[in-house]
Amino acid sequence: MFKRLTVVLLAALALSACDRVDPNSPLGKRKAIFKDMLKTSEDLGGMLRGRLPFDGVKFAVGAAKLDGLAHEPWQHFPQVRDGGDSSARADVWQRQARFQDLARQLEGVTGELVGVTRTQPLDAARLKAPMDKVEAACKACHSEFRNH
Repeated sequence: MFKRLTVVLLAALALSACDRVDPNSPLGKRKAIFKDMLKTSEDLGGMLRGRLPFDGVKFAVGAAKLDGLAHEPWQHFPQVRDGGDSSARADVWQRQARFQDLARQLEGVTGELVGVTRTQPLDAARLKAPMDKVEAACKACHSEFRNH
């Protein structure tokens, strides 16, 4: 009986490991970056919408972090679609020019957001429009290239 239970448990563990993404694979790296981008963006948006207390210094640090992250995931999209449970549509690889254009747009608007944060103390009202641009850039790319 113990031997059977051990085999069943090992099989279950092996099958559960099959769902995991290798964190060192291109898919694993870009998923980690996008997850960090989402968390950072949600915190910034939360400060502007009153879900979190507004802190100008934290907002500026978060904007700089988001800008840095916005430049990172694109290098982890190989020329040919990789395997795994990706949320990316095949269009990412079929329409590379458009995908890269939207990536550059996101990089541009996150840079603009950082620029606005250079004048302290920050006014949350002045940050709304640049943050809206960042969120719109994210949404534009998701609408065209992400499976929801």
